[in-house]
Amino acid sequence: MSRIDDYRRVAGPGAVDFVLRLAEQVQGRRVLHVTGGRLGSGAAETLRATVPILAELGIDTRWETTGGDAGYYATARALQAALEGAERGPSEEGLARWADMNRLNGKKLDLGADLISVHDSQPASLVSARNDGRWVWRCHVDCSGARADTWTSFRQFADQFDAAVFPLTGFESRLDIPMFVVPPSIDPFAERNRDLTPREITEILGGLGVARDKPLLVQIGPFARAHDPLGVVDAYRLVKQHHDVRLALAGTADDGPEQLELLTRLREIARDDPDVVVLELPAEAHRQINALQRAATIVLQKSLRAWFDLGPAEAMWKGKPVVGGYTGGLAQQIIPNVTGYTVHSIEGAAFRIRHLLNNPELIPRMGAAGREHVRRSFLITRQLADELALAIHLLR
Repeated sequence: MSRIDDYRRVAGPGAVDFVLRLAEQVQGRRVLHVTGGRLGSGAAETLRATVPILAELGIDTRWETTGGDAGYYATARALQAALEGAERGPSEEGLARWADMNRLNGKKLDLGADLISVHDSQPASLVSARNDGRWVWRCHVDCSGARADTWTSFRQFADQFDAAVFPLTGFESRLDIPMFVVPPSIDPFAERNRDLTPREITEILGGLGVARDKPLLVQIGPFARAHDPLGVVDAYRLVKQHHDVRLALAGTADDGPEQLELLTRLREIARDDPDVVVLELPAEAHRQINALQRAATIVLQKSLRAWFDLGPAEAMWKGKPVVGGYTGGLAQQIIPNVTGYTVHSIEGAAFRIRHLLNNPELIPRMGAAGREHVRRSFLITRQLADELALAIHLLR
């Protein structure tokens, strides 16, 4: 039995059969994905799930990665940040070295395929060495506020593609090629989302030092200002005046001074308040994140700026209401008053949390609605159908 058949147990009626019918029209074609690495979330997480399935469906699907020296990676990070709106961009010399290194990557990699999908900015200049086949640039972040000078430099590569794909309408900047929207999805059988037994959840939370003796508020996300963990603490304190709750903040922090300063402040808060738990977890701590979301009473995603973070979809799949910021892909995932609430302020977040705690019957009702919303719109079967339909369109 193909792995795709496993999804019949969780996907909506007819979803798997629709994927199979679409796959028949692409069988025998060669598909290549190129990323800057195989670790982490975003494109890599999706490809870890979809590449084996597509191969089982008779589509010759491969996944290659680019690499280089320290300067190459530094420029790639600066380029990606500038496309996302950072104040500083890479130097012209850095961009030239990045393009040179990708020319070397192009000679080392087997780029022969009918459809070549190049993900995000690090490998994007590979398109200069394009051969036969249709080339697609897959952007997984919000480029609408990209630095103008960086975008002008980057467009000389982006416009060489046959098409570009973004996760959400409004995330694009000006290009002279056709643009499409394919929202991301979650894999319900991945370690981050698979079912856990009550015993597994208890053991994992015990290992993390998170007690379950009172309602638990959970936010998963990088310890960065864009995700507003200090705002979450302030909302928790407002709620704490009326309800005895516990807050768990879990995520990653890079070694940048801003994130380290933020993490230090959060740890100080946790030292002074035993009901605030701060957990710095590695990016691959999928099982721990799964358990925290499943143990949560309410999941928070109070981001001030979010691209298409799938945290709300993950939480809703686990039957949890979500209180999130009204930004990026969060507003796309959360249906107000149905699967949770979108908020614009600390006070608004506290008000919605208190409303749910005051009306506990809403929590499972919203959780069930959220799981069904994810089943229809954010499962991997929907994304597979979108990807196959796009491939049929581009290859015909």
